Amino acid sequence: MLKAGIVGLPNVGKSTLFNAVIRARKAAAENFPFCTIEPNLGVVTVPEPRLEPLARIAKVGTLIPTTIEFVDIAGLVKGASQGEGLGNQFLSHIREVDALVHVVRCFEDEDIHHVTGSIDPVRDIEIVTTELILADLESLRKRHEKIARDLKRHDKHAETEEAVLQKLLQHLDSGKPANTLPLHAEERVFSRNFFLLTDKPTLFAANVKETDLAGVESNPFVAKVREYARTHHGCETVVLSAQLESDLLDLSEAEGKDYLQELGIKERGMDAIIHAAYRLLGLRTFFTFNEQEVRAWTLNAGQTAPKAAGRVHTDFERGFIKAEVVRFDDLVKWGSVSQAREHGHFRIEGKEYVVQDGDVIHFRFNL
Repeated sequence: MLKAGIVGLPNVGKSTLFNAVIRARKAAAENFPFCTIEPNLGVVTVPEPRLEPLARIAKVGTLIPTTIEFVDIAGLVKGASQGEGLGNQFLSHIREVDALVHVVRCFEDEDIHHVTGSIDPVRDIEIVTTELILADLESLRKRHEKIARDLKRHDKHAETEEAVLQKLLQHLDSGKPANTLPLHAEERVFSRNFFLLTDKPTLFAANVKETDLAGVESNPFVAKVREYARTHHGCETVVLSAQLESDLLDLSEAEGKDYLQELGIKERGMDAIIHAAYRLLGLRTFFTFNEQEVRAWTLNAGQTAPKAAGRVHTDFERGFIKAEVVRFDDLVKWGSVSQAREHGHFRIEGKEYVVQDGDVIHFRFNL
């Protein structure tokens, strides 16, 4: 299962956000730095409206959505790369996730302490990013020392690795995260093996007050985060109120929808975060169904039918023969498997077929 780590300075709303993500008050959320020490883990479902129509067609009552694991990582502070705060312990937790959700405080509140004493979202982003960059620089220098002997004897693999390493060192030294450095496919293979913190896909979550959501387009803090994220990280920003998302936990689903409607909000911030994380990781959803259940599955973009079969069961990939595929829209349009098949919307695909988002698949295999 893929993991997204929630990071940021202390007291920016990370744990409150995490509580809302998993729809349970699992992570402590208190008004003091380092409230979170050990990372909290939560498996969350990806909102998937296509499951219900498929369940009606399959005439089953069990719907199983796909999932992502979120990790609430304790707040970083300036000097973390040298062990300040809880330093290296936090950095090791970040190293274990596949993507980062960087929470940035975009609201004033005298009752909630800010670790730097004032609200400045760009400064806050740069503090966290700088610490991750410094940790990556140290990691690359250690890697350089490790391959020094191979470089002296002109090992071709080590020389190629060193060339990529030097590119990354220069890029990081200029204050830019590793994931913004353009690399060729071969170079990317080497860079992934460095397991750099700033090489992880990142999105920003601008945390505002509930009362600020309606006027978010005129919020100067949000504007700064969006501009900085786009310019320096090449990524998107999701705006939400972590406190509102947490408060919604105390309401029924119907009450929550009514409350959001009163506020003029179309989508829960947490659903936006989950969908954005899903896009960020380059994931696609395909579906299977049988006489018991309809189920959504996660697959990386560009992966083929045998890999999709392996997500369902390793035996399916090993004995893969063909995949019977129909598009979700076509199946729903005709309302039944028989009608969709009669109108030519089912097709047989082989091992080279690249699975598309929304494919409904029946795998044929032989052991």
